[in-house]
Amino acid sequence: MSVKELLEDYFLIPRKIRHILRIKKHVWINQQTINWQSPVKAGDQLTLQFDQEDYPEKTIPFGKADLVEALYEDEHLIIVNKPEGMKTHGNEPTELALLNHVSAYTGQTCYVVHRLDKETSGTLLFAKNPFILPILNRLLEDKKIQREYWALVAGTFKQKTLVYKDKIGRDRHDRRKRLVDRKNGKPAETHVTQLKRFAQTSLIKCQLKTGRTHQIRVHLSHHHHPILGDPLYHPNNTVHRLMLHAHRLSLRHPLTLETIQVEAVSSSFEEGIRNAD
Repeated sequence: MSVKELLEDYFLIPRKIRHILRIKKHVWINQQTINWQSPVKAGDQLTLQFDQEDYPEKTIPFGKADLVEALYEDEHLIIVNKPEGMKTHGNEPTELALLNHVSAYTGQTCYVVHRLDKETSGTLLFAKNPFILPILNRLLEDKKIQREYWALVAGTFKQKTLVYKDKIGRDRHDRRKRLVDRKNGKPAETHVTQLKRFAQTSLIKCQLKTGRTHQIRVHLSHHHHPILGDPLYHPNNTVHRLMLHAHRLSLRHPLTLETIQVEAVSSSFEEGIRNAD
């Protein structure tokens, strides 16, 4: 394939970055300058150069590195195990959240690729530089980053697997909440598999085909299987935490092309399951 095809179709490098590389002639094959249609062969060494001036400087306050449990890390990205009760990122510049702690852990400003609700624990992906961020965003949009959640919910299911496709919109009466809105809502799809059945509750696996805010929580609550411990959609229960955990995350690394798959463990989530048994 050509250099253009390699950067655009294979490595998913965004148009703006490709334009800068082409205009500045910051692409070499085997240390030789090339044109955009030059062929790339197996075994060739591709070199890209990035200038600081092309990336706006972004600094955030560092948090506490010892609060981070890294599940996978390389020079481009890091996947961590988010504890429940911690925000993915702060709402104010001075507010410390997981993003600040991860940045302290890596020693550099990191970037949010996707987020988890404050009450949810589990796998969470961050970009370590502004070059890889839009590439990971593209993978997320193209549904090439797989996320599997576990939840402990009220009630039991008649069938082992099912799919919810109810559209989700904002709750006009409570800006914190979302609800099923078949007329004005956005498409949402959640695949549910029952993993274990208890007397009055079920442990389930959820896989997202879309990423709407509170999607799993809204779909399950709407179908009369609210997540235990949910302060918004199932407030009248005594469980000490939201029983929703991002159990597994997998993707094909956009640059090394290796398959990365990590699983996260939460002691408080496992304790909640034991109490349900």
